[in-house]
Amino acid sequence: MPDVKSLDHLVLTVGDLAATLEFYQAVLGMQAEMFSPADGSQRWALKFGAQKINLHVVGQEFDPKAARPVAGSADLCFLSETALEAWQAHFEENGIVVEAGPVKRTGAQGPIVSLYLRDPDGNLIEVSTLIA
Repeated sequence: MPDVKSLDHLVLTVGDLAATLEFYQAVLGMQAEMFSPADGSQRWALKFGAQKINLHVVGQEFDPKAARPVAGSADLCFLSETALEAWQAHFEENGIVVEAGPVKRTGAQGPIVSLYLRDPDGNLIEVSTLIA
């Protein structure tokens, strides 16, 4: 049977592209990148590590798309090697409310400790570190 090895990218539907780009760059340190696929359109993505998040604006989604694309429906967990205490200080400096954490969870790579916050669309964002 064929199998998959990794996630290449995911698509996040957003209400305000500028606010989303600002949040993910300033708060999570991702890199915004405009790209042009084969159809010649101009699109935005957020890059981090070997992954990226493609962005679709509500009502301006690119085909093919999810059956019901809406802003604020995502729950994303990002792994970091930075101590959660440093993240907490960074979030506080940027006026970001931590809704929960640090709390122990189970991630795809094993036990993690997480902080939970929201992006401009209300998506749940989890910043986690692996427990050694």
